Amino acid sequence: MTNYRSAAPRIRLFRNDLLERFTLISPPAFAVTWTIFLSCAVYASWRVVSFGMAIVLVALGLLIWTLFEYAMHRFIFHLKLRSEWWRKLIFITHGNHHTMPGDRYRNIMPPVVSVGISGMIWILFYALFGAPGSVLFLGFGIGYVVYDVIHYACHQLPMRGPLLRKLRQHHIRHHYAKQEGNFAITAIVWDHVFGTYIPTKKK
Repeated sequence: MTNYRSAAPRIRLFRNDLLERFTLISPPAFAVTWTIFLSCAVYASWRVVSFGMAIVLVALGLLIWTLFEYAMHRFIFHLKLRSEWWRKLIFITHGNHHTMPGDRYRNIMPPVVSVGISGMIWILFYALFGAPGSVLFLGFGIGYVVYDVIHYACHQLPMRGPLLRKLRQHHIRHHYAKQEGNFAITAIVWDHVFGTYIPTKKK
């Protein structure tokens, strides 16, 4: 059984132990969950379109993910409303991460959220485009997995190499310099495009 205890006291989001457990996920559980889920997407995408078209659709799905990632982080997770209910919901889904960014079991989105939302996106793509929608979703799903792996690494692992260090620096400045900026995790170009990039201070 996975030990979900952290080194520091964890923020408790629910009084109910079962609900609380649904807010946590370990890297191995994440790997198993998404290996199964993406395998289903691969199976549904197999020979639906030509190989060339599959590459195009997967790439397009990846692009859609990067925009979805940016928009969700900027316009949903950091939305400011007066409603007490909404503020509690935002804290449960994202605010707790800003309060305790080092909690390794909350650096990855729990499956009850990630698989639930991704499943709805898959249904939407299929409704709009038929069977090729599954190929499009495969790219979207791969984008999500890359995002969560990078996000986890930004908080828990040494990020070596110029690109990985740049991604980590970009995200850490969102936490500790200005929360209303650097919303992208993987495709940081969107912060430049939409004017939310936080420039690194010169030494």
